Amino acid sequence: MTTNKQVALVFLASEGGVDGARSIYGDTEPSALKRWLDKGIGSLIKRTQFAIPPLALMILASIEVPGVEQTICDLRFEEFPFERQWDLVGISVQTGMAARAFELAGRLRERGIPVVLGGPHVTMFPDACRPHADCLVHGEADDLWAEALRDLVAGSLRPEYRSGTPPDLQLHRPVSRASLRKSRYFTTNLVQTGRGCPWQCDFCNVHVLNGRVLRQRRIDHLVDEVRRFSHDDKRIFFFVDDSINADPHFAQELFSRLIPLGITWFGQATTALGQQPELLDTFARSGCRALLVGIESIEPLSRQAHRKTQNRTEELAGNIRAIRQSGICLYGSFIYGLDGDTLDTPATILDFIRETRLDVPGINTLRPTPGTRVFDRLREEGRLLFDPDDITSFRYTFGQEMLYRPKNISLPDFIESYSELTRKVFNIGNAVRRGIDAPGINAAVLFFNLFYTHLYRLSRNDLRRQLETLRSA
Repeated sequence: MTTNKQVALVFLASEGGVDGARSIYGDTEPSALKRWLDKGIGSLIKRTQFAIPPLALMILASIEVPGVEQTICDLRFEEFPFERQWDLVGISVQTGMAARAFELAGRLRERGIPVVLGGPHVTMFPDACRPHADCLVHGEADDLWAEALRDLVAGSLRPEYRSGTPPDLQLHRPVSRASLRKSRYFTTNLVQTGRGCPWQCDFCNVHVLNGRVLRQRRIDHLVDEVRRFSHDDKRIFFFVDDSINADPHFAQELFSRLIPLGITWFGQATTALGQQPELLDTFARSGCRALLVGIESIEPLSRQAHRKTQNRTEELAGNIRAIRQSGICLYGSFIYGLDGDTLDTPATILDFIRETRLDVPGINTLRPTPGTRVFDRLREEGRLLFDPDDITSFRYTFGQEMLYRPKNISLPDFIESYSELTRKVFNIGNAVRRGIDAPGINAAVLFFNLFYTHLYRLSRNDLRRQLETLRSA
């Protein structure tokens, strides 16, 4: 009897609060009460806010090759199971977690287990990844992974897999959730309708990784997928596209056809939806209850400096009000510290949040991710606070450290003003008020704001400690 090849697909946890309540500096002998609170809050954060399954690994685990059994190992919830016999381990590498990926790959290879690295970091920086792997998969792996698994069975795994063209999303590629533990996640109903982004914001790498042309799946396939998913998980659907309204005609047809299915869904959109009344009505009738919108900045100079051109500043408030009036809650994401921002910007952000009554504001710092134009520009200007020649020194956290020096604000003044801004936006009183005022899902809005009240406290503490470290250096 032939034994199937055992393949692990690994998703890594971040170092900071984005995957739970923890300091990037490590707590020094925290009290028992604080350990208990942080463990409890971290678990709730995983279950209710951040913990959705890794869709890329869901897609790969859905590829069936005779003689192969695949397992998803989500290291946000478990330690890697070294005690099991693995024939191959694939690690999805995000820029910002490369050091952790390389460390795990090294431990596996020391045990004689071959390692495949893939994901965004490998696609952008293959030379840096090659010494840490037996095999690299470049780009979107929908077709390449099947080749690699067949070669594994044949004993002829190649050192690199790449394709000259992106996968054809019009092909029927059913996504399975058989490898997931449903109870771990807020929902397992993740659906991606397309890839690529026509916009070219300089702090984003989506258009670099997936192209500037929007490639879409067939609507028939998507409707079948939603219907199939809803049979065994009645929870919220999350459409993971960066901009679900990027093609209004496509979105109008898709969500019109989803109305009879009676689902509830969240997604990500541009605020231009507020000027698309027919589509906005269809979203509401098809079960949309919340959307994440990337406001980024309401400073015209900052939007221009970072090529955030999707909406004009003067349209933002009206669009947000229109979306909320349809019964859809909004998570509005800001970036403070862009090149047009000054110490007057926090007051402008506060006024905007109050005026629009955003349900969940997100106040982020700029993340100059290696491979983006903003990283290259800040490196040339000497403004990065990490070694630009060591891309593993970049890490992703929940606004817990500054990775660059703002253009118009000194670093100490920025950290003080950012901390004061998050203190004013997130507190118990505002959390309760937003929960009451939300146009729907009131309990979820309340919990999001309460969690952010905790997480931004964590952010302020870590930023203060970073500043102390920089001053003493």
